[in-house]
Amino acid sequence: MATKSDPFALIDSCHKALQAVLRNSQQQPIQRLWIDHPYGEEELCLLEEELLPAMEAVLKRVDEIDKAVEANQAAAISPVEWQRIWDITSL
Repeated sequence: MATKSDPFALIDSCHKALQAVLRNSQQQPIQRLWIDHPYGEEELCLLEEELLPAMEAVLKRVDEIDKAVEANQAAAISPVEWQRIWDITSL
């Protein structure tokens, strides 16, 4: 989906990392470095029920926008250009 220079790769990476943290926590508290209270069951549920779906919605919307941009670009290419692209990529 994304490359290192793609700013949306950060969202995708964070989403995957959060999934891994939640999966590996096995409902055990997650220590937070900047507060004295670890994330317990309530906070873990909030992450699963609110943050993960929000991140997934952003990623889905980015994908929809990407597909629209690609479709617009494809529509802007003339049939002659498409043939040239096809000829080059079919080598």
